[in-house]
Amino acid sequence: MTQLSPDAITDAWLARSRDTVHGTALAPEAETVGIVEHVADGIAQVSGLPETRLSELLSFEGGRLGFALTLDAETISAVLLDEGDAIEAGSRVTRTREVVRVPVGPGLLGRVVDPLGRPLDGKGPVTAEAHLPVERPAPGIIERDLVSQPVDTGILIVDALFAIGRGQRELIIGDRATGKTAIAIDTIINQKNSDLACVYVAVGQRTTAVKRVIEAVNRYGAPERCIFVVASAAFSSGLQWIAPFAGFTMAEYFRDHGQHALIVIDDLSKHAVTHRELSLLSRQPPGREAYPGDIFYLHSRMLERSAKLSSDLGGGSLTALPIAETDMGNLSAYIPTNLISITDGQLVLNSGLFAANQRPAIDAGLSVSRVGGKAQAPALRKVSGRLRLEYSQFLELETFTRFGGLSDARVKAQITRGERIRALIAQPRFSALRLVDEVALLAALADGVFDPLPVAVVASVRSRIAAHLDSHLSEKVTAITKTGQVDDQTLALLVSAVRDLAQDVAAASHEAAAP
Repeated sequence: MTQLSPDAITDAWLARSRDTVHGTALAPEAETVGIVEHVADGIAQVSGLPETRLSELLSFEGGRLGFALTLDAETISAVLLDEGDAIEAGSRVTRTREVVRVPVGPGLLGRVVDPLGRPLDGKGPVTAEAHLPVERPAPGIIERDLVSQPVDTGILIVDALFAIGRGQRELIIGDRATGKTAIAIDTIINQKNSDLACVYVAVGQRTTAVKRVIEAVNRYGAPERCIFVVASAAFSSGLQWIAPFAGFTMAEYFRDHGQHALIVIDDLSKHAVTHRELSLLSRQPPGREAYPGDIFYLHSRMLERSAKLSSDLGGGSLTALPIAETDMGNLSAYIPTNLISITDGQLVLNSGLFAANQRPAIDAGLSVSRVGGKAQAPALRKVSGRLRLEYSQFLELETFTRFGGLSDARVKAQITRGERIRALIAQPRFSALRLVDEVALLAALADGVFDPLPVAVVASVRSRIAAHLDSHLSEKVTAITKTGQVDDQTLALLVSAVRDLAQDVAAASHEAAAP
């Protein structure tokens, strides 16, 4: 064995060292490190990072993340996105020079994730095509197109009276426990045979309520075309704050690729409360009802991201159904007023109607769609023109007749028709109607088919109409579904089919009631 001299060993070591560092750029690196001065209630006061940008993502010790909410002269108020148990005064903070980003792409469909895109369903990592910022600019006016295509909800009163178009923002508002989420979820479920991708964002909701929503979509809808973004009440305030923005970014992927998407935010009232909490903790000046003045801009810049894009940009659309809660029906409160002025219409739910078992409990007098008939299918627009007027007149006449007045034949006919309208638009959950079913029922109503029959017959006809039309007018059903058009001859056939079904139901009911 050859014994190497000390000089040879040193030369060999130097040669290996040169090979190791060969091609490596050697230059000094400087890193700015901040210090946590104080942390409480999900807010960390950080000093020593003077170049931090607004909304920049910050990295705390232990791999925990936060973002800069406000920039003061000496400190930064950072909102924690993870639990802050391991963060304390004196902890080190570094900049990432990035804003908050979330994964996007078809790989998110069928998944349950948190607002940062981390999986909550135990199905493994999420496959993402890209990571985009949660805050993105809304499309400009030139980039938009007219809202002219309908979003079929399957709910007769909505499709007939307050039609929602692709690219529209329709607010669902009402008191607690009046069926707001039910309308949104029924709309999502009705898209199982459409080309709409659906995003449901839960903000500050109970975990059990979120589980019920997911179970309902899994049972009745197409969960493989849905993304569930969950920031329940158990999550940190920071995650609840970014959840709606993250949901919009995930939904915008489909809009920007020439596809169509629907997003439900449940709900913005709790999101506003979270924003107020974070703002007051970071010492921003309070305004009306203690909300900071930027709450309007916060929601408006988010909801403006829903749009129908021009054909030059692919013609995709993003429709928003934000949900808001009122207190004792007070629509003039600060947050409801803001959201009503931002959106393109509202579905107002009435607690009195809900208690009277009129569901969905939509108040026809206060609800409105500012797109309405322009987004309706032509066949439905043809048969629903006078429905709202007749129903409104009935509601007024019903109030007077309770006191024994206006009992002539004309008024009695209006009362009879109004009772049938009310029975027809009272629709159970998970019983969506197709376009052709809605057209047939409304055409029969206008033709007086239900007037001589008991009110109870109407609900039975509505539940059986789909099977009856498929068995008797299958070709017409296919044609109307495909084109959205109906001619007078086909309309007469639909009315005749509904009349036959109604008479059969009435006869069966009479026989069942006979001793």
